[in-house]
Amino acid sequence: MSKAGDIEPDPSVIGNIAKPPFVRLPDSRQLFTDRAQRFRALADGHELASYLLFLADLSQAQADIQSDLPEPEMPAAETRARAKAHSMPPLDRGRFTADAAFDVAFERLTAAAEPIDMPAPAREALTRLKHADATIPTMVRNVLDDAIPIESMAEHVFVAAALQVHFARLAQRLDAAQLVPVGDGVCPACGAAPVASLVVGWQNADGTRFCSCSLCGTLWNFVRVRCTVCGKTDKITYQEISGGNGQIKAEVCETCGSYSKVLYQQKNAVLDPVADDVASLGLDLLVRELGFRRGNVNPFLLGY
Repeated sequence: MSKAGDIEPDPSVIGNIAKPPFVRLPDSRQLFTDRAQRFRALADGHELASYLLFLADLSQAQADIQSDLPEPEMPAAETRARAKAHSMPPLDRGRFTADAAFDVAFERLTAAAEPIDMPAPAREALTRLKHADATIPTMVRNVLDDAIPIESMAEHVFVAAALQVHFARLAQRLDAAQLVPVGDGVCPACGAAPVASLVVGWQNADGTRFCSCSLCGTLWNFVRVRCTVCGKTDKITYQEISGGNGQIKAEVCETCGSYSKVLYQQKNAVLDPVADDVASLGLDLLVRELGFRRGNVNPFLLGY
């Protein structure tokens, strides 16, 4: 493994001029199917192979359980109009209450996870979760508030996975044209933090940057060379492990002391913001040695 001193700055931070869309809403089933495939590909020869394969199976379960799920309860039209008028996300995670669609998704996901080969701590957490009916609403709130207790992180992974399915299904049903910016590092659909950002190679958006929501999977356009945590544009550097292929870099902000990852889909179209974030944990460890804290959220990297 490279040492912290081997981290090198990114010499190219200027994108091509393009006219990108503001948001790209998720296809809820395809999102998790593609993620499962990416986790599986990344596991080959990786030192975290067992964990990546577990997440591959969990992601596939997230896709598979969606057949015939009840329709999620969407916010009323007037609620969505009011959110747009006040530059707020229409899916208010702060006021989330479980509906039939979430309850069924959670039950299906925990059942589908049973046969998955998983690390012992995850297996023990799943067993505890089966007998935790009274505390599940609290766990849901912990995930949505990004306030997960250290002692029950493993249980919260499954709760977060169910919430990702539910909110991706909600976001998929929104009208992208009605979404507006709501703040730096805030998803315009649900208000959650990004997991990472992507520099894409899409037609008419080549070289532009999109943040990827850690909860609903929505992608939203965000200015390059700008901190996704504090919004500052000065004192930004881009770091990567020496000898890297330039596909994943850490955007480091000296102003707020945080960092977040940028994935260059221009160079590799199959990069996934969640899967490649987990698989590049070594970059996190090296940047943290330089004194920077992680600024984005990944429910599968709780504790890091």
